[in-house]
Amino acid sequence: MRRLLSIGDKPTSVDDNGVYRMFHLSIGLSALRCLLSYVVLPIIVPALGAAGNVGPELGVPIAVIALVFDYLGIRRFWLTDHRWRWPMTGVYLVVMILVSALLVSELVRLTS
Repeated sequence: MRRLLSIGDKPTSVDDNGVYRMFHLSIGLSALRCLLSYVVLPIIVPALGAAGNVGPELGVPIAVIALVFDYLGIRRFWLTDHRWRWPMTGVYLVVMILVSALLVSELVRLTS
C-alpha cells in the first residue's frame, strides 16, 4: 500500500490532529457532493423555480475535488502510520467508489 501511495516506509511526524482534520475535510467534501446530487439539485433547485439542469456543471468539479481530498486523506493516514490506517482506507475506498460512480454518470449526462 505504501508503494501504491508513493510514500516511504518510515512514518512522518504529522500529529493525529492533522490526520483527523484531513479526514473531516475529505469526507465532508464527499458528503457535500452527495447532498448536492440527491437533495439540493433535484429537489430544492426546481422547487425554487431555477433551472434543473445545472447539476453536472456543479457536480463534476466537486466530485473531482472530493476524490483528490479522499486520496490525500488515505495518504495522510499511511504517512503517519496511524493505527486505523487499514479500516480508514476501506472507508475512503467505499466513498471514492460512490463519488466516482456519480462522477461518471454526470460526465455521461454532460456529453449526451
